[in-house]
Amino acid sequence: MKRFETLAFAAVAWGATALSVGPAAADYETQAKQAILLDFETGVVLFEKNSDQIMFPASMSKIMTAYLVFRELERGSLRLDDELPISEKAWRMGGSKMFVEVGKTATVEDLLRGIIIQSGNDASIVVAEAISGSEEAFADRMTETALEIGLEDTQFRNSTGWPDPDHYTTARDLAILAQRIITDFPEHYQLYSERTFTYNEIKQGNRNPLLYRDVGADGLKTGHTEASGYGLTASAEQNGRRLLMVINGLESPKVRSQEAERLMRWGFREFENYALFEAGESVDDAEIWLGEEVGVGLELSDPLTITLPRGARKDMSVKVVYDGPVPAPVQKGDELATLVITAPDAEPIERPLYAAADVGQLGTFGRLGSALRYLIFGASAN
Repeated sequence: MKRFETLAFAAVAWGATALSVGPAAADYETQAKQAILLDFETGVVLFEKNSDQIMFPASMSKIMTAYLVFRELERGSLRLDDELPISEKAWRMGGSKMFVEVGKTATVEDLLRGIIIQSGNDASIVVAEAISGSEEAFADRMTETALEIGLEDTQFRNSTGWPDPDHYTTARDLAILAQRIITDFPEHYQLYSERTFTYNEIKQGNRNPLLYRDVGADGLKTGHTEASGYGLTASAEQNGRRLLMVINGLESPKVRSQEAERLMRWGFREFENYALFEAGESVDDAEIWLGEEVGVGLELSDPLTITLPRGARKDMSVKVVYDGPVPAPVQKGDELATLVITAPDAEPIERPLYAAADVGQLGTFGRLGSALRYLIFGASAN
């Protein structure tokens, strides 16, 4: 028979995986042509606007350029103190620059700061040529890596974000890339929070406007071309909770700064994370039919944290659903039930629940006696 059991909220602990936010986000508006805001821990999208629409990333492309440099550092193919040669192509490159000098060299560490802080097109070409032999080959690797890490609508034609009709991405893909930078290379991510870098006696400031606002921002990258408008991929952390944001298609640096700050503050203000269960924590018990035990604990394989509009928690419902009683034998790890969580202004989520222990089957006479008691007294007589 089908059985529903609501869990007591006394078992719920404060803390944040993933109810999708619904109508609450529909009330928010932004001037950005494309935008997405999501919770880093749970992956819940708090707000989106044309988030899967193809767009030009401009210098936000350099997040992938840095990702590949970080990967080479992790593999040991590069070291931070390695000196990379400056080609004439890199030196002549227009747009934002680190101001490297042709025929000389620069360290990987300096080049990374030139890419991340100064948005140097020249620095991006230097690392591209060093890693892949040419910028074109490096761009192919960028696209291959994009597919590998789950960016489904992204294609690169250069290392800088220089305008090209075949060089594109989406707001959602950039958010995924930002998440991977933070998760895969935490030891290098701190570079994104540095506000200034001086190279060749030329001091330049980080172009990320949120670094100069009191919102907890610590990355990542701006972008601008005539075709793309002004954009920003950003991350901020407040009280242990991190949000990721991508906005693009804005008309000026001032509007970009205003919209970025407004959206980030809204996300921290309107939503909260709630830790429900740890991995291996007992969620409930399932009744066992003809087993050596009358029941078995149910547990999750992973911790469960959810993101909700702040006012929705009090009306949250947590239920365990399964066909019971479950016939013995049961092995630890068998999927026996489903945890179902619902809340206002959020899509329901379901997570499988697994047996926390082995339960053997009763012997022949035990099964006969238990079956007889069940017929006479019901399921509780097992």
